[in-house]
Amino acid sequence: MFPFTSMPSTTSVLSTYTSFAASAMLLRTVISEVQTMTTQLIPQHLQEKFLSKLGGLFRNNFSSQITLIIDEHNGLSINEIYQASDIYLSTIITPSVKHLKVSKAPREKNLSITIDKGEKIIDVFEGIRLIWEFVSIEKQKSYYDYESSFPSTETSEQRSIHLSFHKKYKEIVLSTYLPYVVERSKVIKEENKVVKLYSLGNSYQDVNLDHPSTFDTLAMDPKLKKELMDDLNRFLKRRVFYRRVGKAWKRGYLLYGPPGTGKSSLIAAMANYLKFDIYDLELSNLHSNADLRRLIASTANRSILVIEDIDCTIELQDRQYGGYNQTDNQLTLSGLLNFIDGLWTSCGDERIIVFTTNHKDRLDPALLRPGRMDMHIHMSYCTPSGFKILASNYLRIESHCLFTEIEGLIKVVEVTPAEVAEELMKSEDPDIALAGLVAFLQQKKKQMKCSEESKSEVEKVNEQSKQSLRKKKVKESKLEVVKESKRKRARSGKSRR
Repeated sequence: MFPFTSMPSTTSVLSTYTSFAASAMLLRTVISEVQTMTTQLIPQHLQEKFLSKLGGLFRNNFSSQITLIIDEHNGLSINEIYQASDIYLSTIITPSVKHLKVSKAPREKNLSITIDKGEKIIDVFEGIRLIWEFVSIEKQKSYYDYESSFPSTETSEQRSIHLSFHKKYKEIVLSTYLPYVVERSKVIKEENKVVKLYSLGNSYQDVNLDHPSTFDTLAMDPKLKKELMDDLNRFLKRRVFYRRVGKAWKRGYLLYGPPGTGKSSLIAAMANYLKFDIYDLELSNLHSNADLRRLIASTANRSILVIEDIDCTIELQDRQYGGYNQTDNQLTLSGLLNFIDGLWTSCGDERIIVFTTNHKDRLDPALLRPGRMDMHIHMSYCTPSGFKILASNYLRIESHCLFTEIEGLIKVVEVTPAEVAEELMKSEDPDIALAGLVAFLQQKKKQMKCSEESKSEVEKVNEQSKQSLRKKKVKESKLEVVKESKRKRARSGKSRR
């Protein structure tokens, strides 16, 4: 407080206030003019960059927080810390989060709840306050479309999770908290394990695999089925063995046979049996070996990579006919071989590769050798044992008076499990359904007989034509010999005269 005698006069106070107000107004005018000139002379993006750097400088100097950036991908591979964090965060969502993403797949019991981009979740671990934030950035990627011969673009999403905390807890977070998050996510994932089906192409999409196929329901030869299940079980137990012998921990299966013999159902049964996710790779959507490398490297461990109808999916250049080309600008057979049996196979563990084809003879031999396709499984026409499995699945019966007749017909008629299943679905009454199947098989038998007779008739006609042609040639040959003999005698008579 001022002493009464030294208190400034009212006039001096008003004068000082007036001077201060004038100075503030002048300063505001100068700042406004500087902002106007800056806006006119410096582009907007440079202004934002400068302000961002300036803000970052002050934050770095004065903030005690540190932020870990967990990207979804680590180079070409999936970042397991990101996957673990995403699963863990779904279990610690608090009421303070304003925006959530909610989804539910068909036949799934529980809702899937995740935070939206920009949202934050606060977690406390051993007294440490940790802030999680989900960040998503969309980017445009340009590439050359060889089919249309024009440049094209596609939108990609770069996702990451940011984890912020006090600097002094960095060692605890890295050595204790993050390992805890990983282990906790494994427990949660195992409790809520749902087999996923991923589509690999230009886009990356996934759905829950709700296919009900199992080894018990497959209309497959029991001996072959057991061999396959034993092979899968042996593969799962051999982590140390593969490491000891110096081989990538993977296994290749070729499924071949006519359409409708259950190749896709077998793949689903394998996934359900192993609890492995499926990656369905559509080669026709890829433009180059580089695209193939990027997609295969992004697949997770404990998964099945499937390429269906490998013989007709895409025209792969054959190495034996000048198609060997190491360029990344096109998709080649050499590129495919390298990614299923080359150095890139070491990028993951416990992986299964499955090719399917209706025509095994059309495949390049390089695709079929052991180390690439280790086990070849022939998906044949329906057998008597396969029919019994289908009858049990569809009609819930183990025996019937028509079984013997049906099994006899199946031995001589080429019919696929899909055709048999279709007939059994026409009625829930076993008598009606099996009678319909008998009629269907008898009709196919007649068609086969007619086809064989027609084929025999054609072969007979062809044989007769060949014989007639041979006789004609013999006759012409004899006539030519007679003519030649006459010409010789004529020349001999002239020479005597």
